[in-house]
Amino acid sequence: MATAAAEQPGPSGQADENAMRRAIELAARALGATSPNPVVGCVITDASGEVVGEGHHQRAGGPHAEVHALRAAGDRARGGTAYVTLEPCNHTGRTGPCAQALIDAGTARVHYAVGDPNPRATGGADTLRAAGIAVTQGLLEAEAAAGNAAWLTSVRLGRPYVLWKYASTLDGRVAAADGTSRWISSAASRADVHRLRAEADAVVVGSGTLRADDPHLAVRGIDGAVQPLRVVLDTNATITSAARVLDDAAPTLIAVAEDAETGLPGVLRLPRAATGLDVNALLAELYARDVRSVLLEGGPTLAGAFVAAGAVDKVVGYLAPVLLGAGPAALADAGISTLADALRLDVTETVHIGPDLRVTAVPTATKER
Repeated sequence: MATAAAEQPGPSGQADENAMRRAIELAARALGATSPNPVVGCVITDASGEVVGEGHHQRAGGPHAEVHALRAAGDRARGGTAYVTLEPCNHTGRTGPCAQALIDAGTARVHYAVGDPNPRATGGADTLRAAGIAVTQGLLEAEAAAGNAAWLTSVRLGRPYVLWKYASTLDGRVAAADGTSRWISSAASRADVHRLRAEADAVVVGSGTLRADDPHLAVRGIDGAVQPLRVVLDTNATITSAARVLDDAAPTLIAVAEDAETGLPGVLRLPRAATGLDVNALLAELYARDVRSVLLEGGPTLAGAFVAAGAVDKVVGYLAPVLLGAGPAALADAGISTLADALRLDVTETVHIGPDLRVTAVPTATKER
């Protein structure tokens, strides 16, 4: 971890905030494309404060944000300032340490937003300071951390970050009494879901959704999107070769119970749980495969299993101005039997998407991590 001195935020003006906010915007361009690495943005200004270089980490194994920005800045970085959304790394992996790159470029000052919690990479601030560079941490820290929530959560918890998405009527139904569910939400909301898929490393559904909807789960309508891993939890191996999720539009992983009989190659076998497969075992396997963010698109039963396992980090609900009065609710049994045990959420955003209302919320406990 960075030293206490490195964690003290320094003074900042509007120009500093503008530069860091731009770095945060740059970082967001690569959501879904950098795992198992974080998304990072960097802006370089020269000695007079003029922006001379910008960059973001585009893919794992490629140059980091600081390197892209320094290449764009060239000699004008000397005596200038770097604004980075994450503490510059201090280790050599597939690329060299960014802290040393900033030193070699003659940078005079470095503002970084979030300290690096990865013990293999942290310490960059100390290295910069030892080289005589003025370093401050904390500029727009909350905004930068929110943009990198998936990676930060995965590092701290040792499992992928999980965003549960659902679409329901205003009275909380995800389908009618006869099982029909297409379409509760609007075309605009469905298009927005493809953005969520593009930002995730994996999309997860259960066998119930597979049978009811035969979903495709690949990203459509977003240029340059990296296709997420499609994951189907099919406890008893009921999937057929005709399932759309088995096409070659994106990689697919089928998870079955350890004792299930199946002729499909390459399945992931997991322990059984009370309702399906062991959620924590699934997340451990996905983490080992470099999955750092999961979009949970399954139905009420699968969502309930994830909530019961304490494995939902964010909820995005698309609420349609529709009433049904009957039909399955958005969330099935989640192991909560009394109001005192309810999972309390903090709403972080509400926005209209076409005729629908998109509500984003995080478990209250998440704020304490």
